[in-house]
Amino acid sequence: MEADVVPPEQVLVFDTTLRDGEQSPGCSMNTDEKLVIAHQLERLGVDLIEAGFPISSRGDFGAVQRIASEIRGSRIAALARCVRNDIDVAAQALKGAARPRIHTFLATSDIHLAFKLKLSRKDALRTARECVAHARSLCDDIEFSPEDATRSDPDFLCEVLQAAVDSGATTLNIPDTVGYTMPGEYSRLIHKIRQTVKGENLVISSHCHNDLGMAVANSLAAVSAGARQVECTINGIGERAGNAALEELVMAMHVRPDVYPFACAIDRTQLYAASQMLSRTLGFSVQPNKAIVGRNAFAHEAGIHQHGVLSNPLCYEIMTPESVGMPNERIVLGKHSGRHALMHRFTELGLNVAFDELDALYARFTHLADRKKKVYDQDLIGLFWAENHATVTKRSQCIDAETHGTPTTTTPTENVSVSPSRLRH
Repeated sequence: MEADVVPPEQVLVFDTTLRDGEQSPGCSMNTDEKLVIAHQLERLGVDLIEAGFPISSRGDFGAVQRIASEIRGSRIAALARCVRNDIDVAAQALKGAARPRIHTFLATSDIHLAFKLKLSRKDALRTARECVAHARSLCDDIEFSPEDATRSDPDFLCEVLQAAVDSGATTLNIPDTVGYTMPGEYSRLIHKIRQTVKGENLVISSHCHNDLGMAVANSLAAVSAGARQVECTINGIGERAGNAALEELVMAMHVRPDVYPFACAIDRTQLYAASQMLSRTLGFSVQPNKAIVGRNAFAHEAGIHQHGVLSNPLCYEIMTPESVGMPNERIVLGKHSGRHALMHRFTELGLNVAFDELDALYARFTHLADRKKKVYDQDLIGLFWAENHATVTKRSQCIDAETHGTPTTTTPTENVSVSPSRLRH
């Protein structure tokens, strides 16, 4: 008898595009824009949407309120400092939510306590205990975050976390607020918290910033160490250098289940749509080399790569464009492209190129590609007909020379109109 297949452990995806992501300079959104993005996040299948920070402004309160009333497929979270009034306002904004969560936070690093909050460790411990208990009296689902956790004293950090759990928190989020930690350090911290802090059905969460470019690596290290929620944003937007990118986390777990044997509820075919929708909303283009959703993520210009991809995409691709919902446009023609890619594109355009014509066409192509960043289909059509015209002219010259002894010369141009008689149907 075959052994039962054990399903992979579930990792919850907590999207904070509308809260932490929006705090990125130039990324603010109005209520209608936030609502549109929230519906796309729901289609994407995120488990939790952090809709905003209600105490921060009337606009943010209204956005959280509308999202809470309309979104039913994802849980809705609202952020609040460990301040009673913040928590009351967050609870009020979440009243229409089917499954609300209050996410409250308090800094625990000595530098934040001394210079920002002017609190002693003892006062911080008391504040965390009292405010989490107050939040729990208003909502059944409470998440607590010790801000700047990765620069906090680990023993004091665990003391505060245990107080939060004892007061009613069921999710403990461990923020690398300033993007300071490294994967090994973060993994050890998550492991220590899991070993030290006790609570029934307790979920440990990661929230990593990208100041040193480690946000995704740190988040994955946390998952390997036992975290079962990742906080992230579409396109990795967020404060300063941004947050862990949702699309990168999801596809890393999907492509490498041997390393990360975890499941999530994300519909991967919606990743590109979510990326493009956010980019259009903010007016921020995604950088071309952005992993997973950048326009070059599945594009190949080097001739060796193009030949391999045309033979078998697995030569140079570890996932397909279709798997993330991206249009399949693998081959980009430029000065690094080879003959195989050029011939392939001519064939796709329905143009019959004989092998004895390819060398001359390729020479024209590389000359043009040296002057242009990208060679477009209309350029190729022009090259094809220019070469065809040149070939006919040379043949005429030979015949003319044989007949009259006086050859004539015609200079081909790059812009030649397309004759449908040479197009394949």
